[in-house]
Amino acid sequence: MFLAGAKNLEAKKEWINELNVFPVPDGDTGTNMTLTIMSAAKEVAVMEDPDMATLCKAISSGSLRGARGNSGVILSQLFRGFTKRIKGEETLTIPILSEAFDKAVETAYKAVMKPKEGTILTVAKGGADKARELAENGCDDLSVFIDEIIKYADEVLEKTPEMLPVLKQAGVVDSGGQGLMQVLKGAYDAFLGKELDLTIQENTQAKPQTETAQKEEREIRFGYCTEFIILLNKTFNIKQEIDFKAYLESIGDSIVVVADDDVVKVHVHTNDPGLAIQKALKYGALSNMKIDNMRLEHQEKLFKEEMKKAAQEEVQMPHKDTGFIAVSVGKGMDEIFKGLGVDYIIEGGQTMNPSTEDMLNAIDKVNADHVFILPNNKNIILAANQAKAMVNDKDIIVIPTKTVPQGITAVINYVPDLSAAENEETMNAEIGNVRTGQVTYAVRDTTIDDKEIKQGDYMGLGDHGILSVGTEMDTVAFEMIENMMDDSLELISIYYGSDVDEQTAQALRDKVEAAYPSCDVELQYGGQPIYYYIVSGE
Repeated sequence: MFLAGAKNLEAKKEWINELNVFPVPDGDTGTNMTLTIMSAAKEVAVMEDPDMATLCKAISSGSLRGARGNSGVILSQLFRGFTKRIKGEETLTIPILSEAFDKAVETAYKAVMKPKEGTILTVAKGGADKARELAENGCDDLSVFIDEIIKYADEVLEKTPEMLPVLKQAGVVDSGGQGLMQVLKGAYDAFLGKELDLTIQENTQAKPQTETAQKEEREIRFGYCTEFIILLNKTFNIKQEIDFKAYLESIGDSIVVVADDDVVKVHVHTNDPGLAIQKALKYGALSNMKIDNMRLEHQEKLFKEEMKKAAQEEVQMPHKDTGFIAVSVGKGMDEIFKGLGVDYIIEGGQTMNPSTEDMLNAIDKVNADHVFILPNNKNIILAANQAKAMVNDKDIIVIPTKTVPQGITAVINYVPDLSAAENEETMNAEIGNVRTGQVTYAVRDTTIDDKEIKQGDYMGLGDHGILSVGTEMDTVAFEMIENMMDDSLELISIYYGSDVDEQTAQALRDKVEAAYPSCDVELQYGGQPIYYYIVSGE
C-alpha cells in the first residue's frame, strides 16, 4: 500500500505542481512531496521480507531524511507519527489505524511553528477526524473505513479555498493537500487488490544529464561494486545509519543501506572497498561479502585520479568554535557567502529545495561546536529544523532566513566575540530589517493580488506578494524596487542573474541611483538561474 501511494503521487506530481498559487518556475509541491516519499520508497522496495517494525522504520527514516520543502517535511512528519503508533503491531485493525491517524496529525502539527489551516495539515486532520468517528461508531469493514476517510478528506480539500483567500483567488485547492490525497488513493488501490506497477526507479529526480551519461559517469568514477551484510553487535539507530550512509557517499555512489534490528545490508560502488569494509566492522561482523571490478584494465589511470580526488575531498576542516552553512543559488552568490566566511554551501534554493539529508551531510562536514544554518528560503526552513532535531553532537542554530539577502545580512552581522546565543539574537533581529524583491517569469496564466498575469510575463515578487508585472524585464524590476522603497531604506543591493548581462544590469543600477540619490546602490553578480534580479533594501 505504501509503494502504491508513492507511485500514485509520483505519477500526479506535475498536475500537483500546477496547483501552486504562484506561477513561478520553482521546486514545487508535487516535486518536493514526490522526492520525499520516494526516498522512503527506495528503502521499502529493496526489503526482502519486511515485518511491521522494519517496514515502519524504512518509511519513517527514509522520508525524514529525504524531506524537501514545507510540504515534504509535513508529509514526512505524518509518516513519522503514523508509523510510531503501528510499528509494534502485527495486525492493523480499525481502532489502531484511527489512533495512527491521530498520532500522524499530532506529530505534523507540532513540527510547524505556526500551523495554517487550508493546507495539507487541514486535509490530514479531516481524515483523522473521520477515522475516529468511524472507529467510535463501530465500523468493522476496512474497505468501508478507508473509502469513507478518502471521501471526507476530499471534501475537506475542496473547502481549502474558503480557508485561504489566496487559493480562492487563484481558483485552486491546496496543492499539499492534493498530494496527500494521491498517496491515500494509491494506497487504497493496492488494498483493493488492483494490478499496479510497484517498481521503484533508482533515479526519480530529473537531472541535466541523460540517463546514459549518468551511467557512464558512475562507471568511470567508481570501479568496484561492493556488497556485504553487517551482523550488528551494537546499537545502529537512525543517526548512526545517516552517518554511515554519509561516509559511504564520501567514497562512492549507488548506495543502498537497509537496516534491520540485527543486520544491515549494504551496497556501494567505490574505488576502495576496504574503506567501506573497515567502517562497517565498527558495527559488527561481516558476511555475504561480494566485490566485483566494474572497469576495464585500460581505465586504471582514471581510477587513480579519481581516488586521489576522493582522498582530497576527505580532508576534514580544522576544528573551530563556530561554523556556517548557507543554501545558495548561483556562482556569484556562492562567492559572496564564501567571502563572508561561510564554511559550506548547499546548492539549491528556490529551484530545487535541498533535503533534510543534504542538511545533515553539510552539518557533518562542518567541524565546529556551533553550526549556524542559513536556509535563505521559506520553503527550506522546516527541513533545516528537522535536521537540527536529528543532531545531538553539535549545537545547531537555524536562522530563519527566507531570502538570500537575509542570509547575507545575517552572516555580516555575526560578531566573533559574542556567544552563539547572542549572535542568534542579533541575526534574528537584523534579518527583520531586510526587504527582498525578486524578478522572474510566469509559467502560466493566473490572477494574484488582483493582478492579471499571463504566461511569459515578468513578475517582481516581494516579501508579501507580487509588486509588479509586465512584459519588459527592466521596467518590472524598477517598478518592483519603487514599491519596495520608503524613507527608512539606506542601501539597495542588486544581484543580477546568469541570464542578465552586466551592461543591462548596470543600466538598471544607474536608473535606481538617479531615482534615489539618498540611497547607496550596489550592483553585484549573483549568477542565479531563473531569477533575473534579486534585490535587497536595508
